Order: sequence, then structure tokens, then C-alpha cells
Amino acid sequence: MLSVCLLPVLVVVLGGCLGGGHALGNPGAEEIPVGQSTQAVESGGVSRTFHLYRPQGLTDAIPLVVMLHGGFGTGAQAERSYHWDAEADTGHFLVAYPDGLNRAWNAGTCCGQPQRDNVDDVGFITTMVGAIEQEIPIDRARVYVTGMSNGAMMALRLGCQTDTFAAIAPVAGTLLTDCSQAHPASVLQIHGTADDRVPYNGGPGKAFAFNGNPRVDGPSVESVNATWRAIDACGPPTSATAGSVTTLTAGCAGGRTVELISVAGAGHQWPGGDPTPLAELAGVPAPSTALDATDTIWQFVSQSHR
Repeated sequence: MLSVCLLPVLVVVLGGCLGGGHALGNPGAEEIPVGQSTQAVESGGVSRTFHLYRPQGLTDAIPLVVMLHGGFGTGAQAERSYHWDAEADTGHFLVAYPDGLNRAWNAGTCCGQPQRDNVDDVGFITTMVGAIEQEIPIDRARVYVTGMSNGAMMALRLGCQTDTFAAIAPVAGTLLTDCSQAHPASVLQIHGTADDRVPYNGGPGKAFAFNGNPRVDGPSVESVNATWRAIDACGPPTSATAGSVTTLTAGCAGGRTVELISVAGAGHQWPGGDPTPLAELAGVPAPSTALDATDTIWQFVSQSHR
């Protein structure tokens, strides 16, 4: 059962709802308020929180985008930094911003306490989507997941280990889990060629200086793209370059698409997003303005259906 705070949220809520919450009653579109709310769902024996943004005028068959924050981030931070609420107003879809435990996700061989404790974040995210569906009529053929950094790695794990998502769109992430049983899905990767935390060419990345966390060590971005082209039975990719942005696109079976957008000289970032104090503290450069990742992702995933 979902519980909800009926007030805009500017901070992550880990121990319950600010201002008091209540259990939602009978399922129905009016139970989820217009605008921002913070909600919770039981998963793995604990209460897990997430933020939800519902634009005005949504009634039925609503697309859903799940936005996964990066390591050391929160759902509220992702909502502020990556401009998905404004995109949802224009595109007429729902956005969910779940909170990882201890600000991280168990994406396989990364990251943080969730990985060390083997937290079932796949179970949490799929439970969250099901709980949202009980309260508002989402279109299960148009459920998508994106994420930044550790959240991108989690998005890839969800693509590999569930059949929930019609398309996945990792930004600045790599594949750190088994993907041999993946269901076909459209995939869009966005990655800076100068990323030193999740290197474009694979291998160990630079640790975050302020806490010395272990480095990410995974396959190259192009290798992950090739993995998904094989899963989706794609044809040979074509390449196009405009300025610092190179797009590698492959058409695949069932009308799916696998795409890789490389931003030359960009670091570990969400292109077009807002800089964050934590990223600046860690020595991560300001986001590139060569690409609006949020709008690019929505234009891509919105063409995909289960």
C-alpha cells in the first residue's frame, strides 16, 4: 500500500512523510495528487520512499518514466537537477524518482552499502511500478527507466533482469550484472568520452576523492552497446556526428532501436543538467551544454512500446 505526503518536496524523506501522511484508499486516479508528492511502498521488509510528479490533465493510459539518481544522490536531488518535471508537463507523462538506500543502488558489482548487503533493488523498483499502477492507470506498454551513474547501472540491471521496461536510457553508466536472460528492449546510452569515473573505454574509474569509495570497473560503453545490439537482434549501426555529439544507431527486430550518443570531451555528468555541489566537491566538471539529455531521452523512449 502506498502512503503519500500531499505537499511539494524539496528534501528526501527517509523516515516517513513530513507534515503527516495517510494510507491511500481505493485505487483511482485522484489518489495521486497533481504536482509533486512523496510516497512509500513496502519492499524487502522495509519502507522504501520515492517522489512522484504528476502533470495537470493526465487521466488514463499514462506513460511512466522512472528516473534513478546517481550514487550519493537522492530522488529529490534528481528531480531538481535533471528537469524531468518540465519535460513531463510537455510530454504528458508521469515521473517517479525513487530513493536508493544509503544514497546508492545495488547494480551488480556496485555500489555502496546496497551492493554489500545485496539489497533487492530490482524488487523494489518493480514493486513501486506495480503500486503506482494500482493508484493511477499507467500504460504498462510505455514504462521506461533512465538513470545517472550508479542509477544508470541500475537501469541497465533492470533492463537485463525484468520485462517491465519498453526502453532503458543509462547516462554515464556501464553494465555490471549478468544480462544473458534479458528481454529485448530499446536502449539509448549517453556518455562523455572524457568520463574519468565510469571510463568510456572501460576498466577502473577514478575514486571519489572525498570518501575514497572503490572505483567502478566495467566494460566499455561501446561493448555494452554491442551487447544490447545482440540481445535485440539489430542490424549494423550507422554513425552521424554533429559538433561534439556522435550518434551510433542500429535498427533492431520488432521495431526496436539501440543507440549510443557520445559527447566528445564531456566528463561524468548529465548533459544539459544542473551542476550539483557534491559533484563539484568530487571534482566532476560542470555538465556539457552540447546536448539536452532529458529531452533527448524522452524523444527516444516515447517511440518505444512493449
